[in-house]
Amino acid sequence: MALKVEPGEKATVVVIPGHKLDAGNSAALKQDMAPVIGEHKNLILDLSELSFVDSSGLGAILSFTRQLAAKGGELKLCALQKPVRALVELVRLHRVLDIFNTREEAMSSF
Repeated sequence: MALKVEPGEKATVVVIPGHKLDAGNSAALKQDMAPVIGEHKNLILDLSELSFVDSSGLGAILSFTRQLAAKGGELKLCALQKPVRALVELVRLHRVLDIFNTREEAMSSF
């Protein structure tokens, strides 16, 4: 999985490529995110390209949140498509995760 990593003023933005984040590619995402999490304290995940996320994809995102929190950092999500946002709200993860409509809103929240 070729992540797009874009440094920002207060946080680094990571665009997750592809249309799906599921059991088939969540392990690869965790592996690819490990060095990014190691190098950065605050991250914004841009999910604008994802139209489907399953429970293993949400689990991967939660693991990133825990890893960053353990080192005093934060993870914010932005640009969720409607089906992805609906799932996040259905399982009530919007109470745990910081979600923003745009990158700019997420960046200014730091």
